[in-house]
Amino acid sequence: MNVERATAAGSVLTGILASACCIGPLVFALAGVSGAAFAHRFEPLRPYLLVLTYALLGGAFYLTYRSQPTACAPDGTCEMPRTNRVSRAMLWIAAMIVILATAFPWYAEYLPL
Repeated sequence: MNVERATAAGSVLTGILASACCIGPLVFALAGVSGAAFAHRFEPLRPYLLVLTYALLGGAFYLTYRSQPTACAPDGTCEMPRTNRVSRAMLWIAAMIVILATAFPWYAEYLPL
C-alpha cells in the first residue's frame, strides 16, 4: 500500500509543479507577496512535469486496481481479495487535483480577481 500512496502523492506534487508557472503568481499575488516572477521559471519544464505526473498517476491506478493473487487452502476455500476503499478514494481525489492543476492555465482567465 505504501507504493500506491507514494505514486498518488508524487503525481499530485508533480501536477502542482507543472502548473506552478500559472498558479504560483496567482497565489503569491493573493498573499500579497511581490517577486512572483520566479514561478515563471517552471514554464519550460511544464511538458516534462506533466508527463511525469500522468505516468505516476497511471502507475498509482495500476497498483490500486490490479488483480490481487488469492491464497487457497487445501480444502478448496479461497480468501476474498481485500479492497481498500480509502486508498481508492484518495487516488481519485488526487486525480481530480492533478486534472484541476493541469487545466489551470485554461480556466484561470475566468477567475475573478
